[in-house]
Amino acid sequence: MNVTVRGKNRPYRTVTFDAPRNHIRLIEQRLLPHTFKIVAPRTFRETATAIHNMTVRGAGAIGATAAYGLAQGARAFRGSNRRKFSSHVETVYTVLKAARPTAVDPVNAMNEIRRVMAQGKSVAEQQAIALAAAEEFANADVQHCARIGWHGAKLIRNGMKILTHCNAGWLAFVDVGSATAPMYAAQAAGKKFHVFCDETRPRSQGATLTAWELAQQGVAHEIIADNAAGHLMQRGEIDLVIVGSDRTLGRTGEVANKIGTYAKAVLAKRHEIPFYVAIPLSTIDWNLRRGRDIPIEERHENEVLGAWGVTPSPKSKVHGLKSGKRVYVRVANPTSGARNPGFDVTPAELITGIITPVGIFQPTELWPRRRELGFTG
Repeated sequence: MNVTVRGKNRPYRTVTFDAPRNHIRLIEQRLLPHTFKIVAPRTFRETATAIHNMTVRGAGAIGATAAYGLAQGARAFRGSNRRKFSSHVETVYTVLKAARPTAVDPVNAMNEIRRVMAQGKSVAEQQAIALAAAEEFANADVQHCARIGWHGAKLIRNGMKILTHCNAGWLAFVDVGSATAPMYAAQAAGKKFHVFCDETRPRSQGATLTAWELAQQGVAHEIIADNAAGHLMQRGEIDLVIVGSDRTLGRTGEVANKIGTYAKAVLAKRHEIPFYVAIPLSTIDWNLRRGRDIPIEERHENEVLGAWGVTPSPKSKVHGLKSGKRVYVRVANPTSGARNPGFDVTPAELITGIITPVGIFQPTELWPRRRELGFTG
């Protein structure tokens, strides 16, 4: 997608790879929407940290970052001993896998890379294959998202008011996005619509990331408090809900996504509003048999107890702080703790349809049509 930085508009991908330096290049999403910055993790451990601390976040983006991270770690190995190299790659895989346990894209991406790496007859061949496979995963992510947009745009009519939750836009993928892909495709087709962005506490990805994306793209939108969605639905002000997913179970159609998604699905069902989930094929988990088995990441309580922001306008100071400085502010009662699950699971019966690169499916259709959806087991 195009980004305007210091008055210049140019295309960016969320994740790219600098092969000569063996560095991954990432958009530093924690600084948005106030500062646009590219960072470059230099080792696979730095890359795992960037995934864990949400420098990069979103299913496809962390999938591509893990894919590049595996290649980065493999290419850092010195020597020709295949046994030692295999042990080293296993360590890289384990470290990257542990960075964000709920999302399945990183595991799917790295499993595919390791599968094709096995075709290499030497360490050097496997290192080259790893990078080529990571690039292929990233490019496929973009193509999948574009196809999601093509299929999902049919759901959007002129004048619609659409709700989305968290950020499943191009920042959450290599480009284009999943939940936003139908919106961008509809905009390109000349349709006029309005998007409500849930703020998505506690990290406010809807308010900071989705709203920034839509503003960059010129899509009409407003930010709403998470608890305002039910009120707008009750008054007939929301026509369609589109969200993303960090893991969708192929056997059951259950969807793990950012905390608060389940509540929006319940509200949509109550008010008979279509609720769609947009996913690339890499987000499907064909192994787990029930949503309760999905590992739900518990994040630090400070995300709930306070908020990050920047101090006001240039040439002004607030409590002695330099203007434009990113600061954390405690909001909650100082002696209280907090619980902070990062995700929840939405049952299949609350989901109208799942938008994929190969079409829109009922949640219960995923398993019967698994071959069409890329299942190779």
